[in-house]
Amino acid sequence: MRETIANLPGSKIREVANAGLGRDDVLAFWFGESDQVTPEPVRQAAAESLARGETFYSHNLGLVELRAALRGYTSALHGDPGDDRIAVTSSGVTALMLAMQLLAQSGDEVVVVTPVWPNLPAQPAILGARVRRVALRPDAAGAWRLDLDQLLATVTPATRVLLLNAPNNPSGWTLSRAEQQAIVEHCRRTGTWIVADEVYERLWFGSGSICAPSFLDVTTPDDRLIVVHSFSKSFLMTGWRLGWMVLPRGHLDAMGKLIEFNSSCAPVFVQRGGLAALADAEASVPALIGHLKTCRDTLCAALGALPGVRLATPDGGMYAFLQVPELPEARDSLAFAKRLVAEHGLGLAPGAAFGDEGEGWLRWCLASRDPARLLQGVERLRSALRL
Repeated sequence: MRETIANLPGSKIREVANAGLGRDDVLAFWFGESDQVTPEPVRQAAAESLARGETFYSHNLGLVELRAALRGYTSALHGDPGDDRIAVTSSGVTALMLAMQLLAQSGDEVVVVTPVWPNLPAQPAILGARVRRVALRPDAAGAWRLDLDQLLATVTPATRVLLLNAPNNPSGWTLSRAEQQAIVEHCRRTGTWIVADEVYERLWFGSGSICAPSFLDVTTPDDRLIVVHSFSKSFLMTGWRLGWMVLPRGHLDAMGKLIEFNSSCAPVFVQRGGLAALADAEASVPALIGHLKTCRDTLCAALGALPGVRLATPDGGMYAFLQVPELPEARDSLAFAKRLVAEHGLGLAPGAAFGDEGEGWLRWCLASRDPARLLQGVERLRSALRL
């Protein structure tokens, strides 16, 4: 076994979840997924595909129809990306790994803005790249902020890739359009690639737009930019493992080769489900966002009413990132999260799962079909904190 793999830390989110497996009394908010099932039209499309016997390989880059539908979907949000820039992948996380395989090799420098979902910095590390972290910092109210000057000073001509996730998991932090423009102009000067994880772009509660700011809005088709998306969050398709990416012109053939050597292609019946999801997107996605906004407002108001709890209402994503009144256990968020499961039946993700920057914090997935379930969780947290 490679030493890098042997030393790779396991998921602390999974570690907490495993402590609660088999218990039906746990209110689980640890994973980044809704407890709502995938809409029936999507499930029906996949079932009909299977009934037709569509159990064979597709093109490495995805069904022609799905790629065309994704081009139309992207065009409605950000303008037409142009021909031959979209690749379909077996999940968003696979798309991120493929992007790293395309760009980074052993010894390359990759800069990552943290705290962040642990899979993102792990992927370049698996490839032997050197990962440098630039930390967001929480303000007094609990809103996480980027020191843009620090980030730009860290990204130099020696930086092969800048990896960004915004809206951010776990903090809800989102880049502004002006920050994105400054980052793009700087990376053009340094020759640095940007890999933008924008899987939460539609889970946006800010005013003036139906999605969060995207790097696609401030770049050209020839910029060194790969934007990664997923059907998981906005379309309630976490278990389907379907994603896509937008690449610069001229890179699609190379990505097709990488997909061949990793997974060959996404299953056809899963892609048919993706087509159905896109066909209903402008009805289903706004309805989902409206529901998530209710969940967000319900949860954040209840948590904010607990004495000493620190959090900011996020503008994007599907998480509340909170700091609880200081207890000995809370300085070790993993141990505290395990105690919440064992003693109070409440499943949250420990902040340490997202890097040292998140230690002492907890992530709460707010995507619940019933907001009352969130309030039940808050009462269990109140009991744990003895408030």
